[in-house]
Amino acid sequence: MRLRVNGRDHDVACPDHVTLLDALRDELHLTGTKLVCDRGECGACTVLLDGQPVYSCLTLAAACEGQAITTIEGIGAPGSHHAVQSAFARHDAAQCGFCTPGQVLAAVALLRQIPAPTDAEIVAAMSGNLCRCGTYPRILDAIRGAAAELRAAGAGA
Repeated sequence: MRLRVNGRDHDVACPDHVTLLDALRDELHLTGTKLVCDRGECGACTVLLDGQPVYSCLTLAAACEGQAITTIEGIGAPGSHHAVQSAFARHDAAQCGFCTPGQVLAAVALLRQIPAPTDAEIVAAMSGNLCRCGTYPRILDAIRGAAAELRAAGAGA
């Protein structure tokens, strides 16, 4: 199958029952997407599929052909981080780091849809992404900060 990941096409040879998470990690060696619960309960494996957050542990890779897949590796680069990544660092919103890629991608999707979200909208959008370290107040601050930064720059997420 051919998967379009982070703007590039990749030919991937894997059985139809392989999850997108496994294809990303094992076939494409994109290990930023994390395997934590493997049941779609924590959100650590969140990626963007045509701009929408999805749990890659519950999504079959074969079902993603023809769609744009964005992983944490696809939204920023060393020295050129995405505004959400920078805000997470600035607000100390990441502790152990397991949930951070999924949190960041869910936040990016939110800010693309709602550039100036209310706290209630942030909480609702992020409700599928758990943080075992409990940094929720810092995550909220980071998303607020990234939203303000993106609006001030006149840029979308």
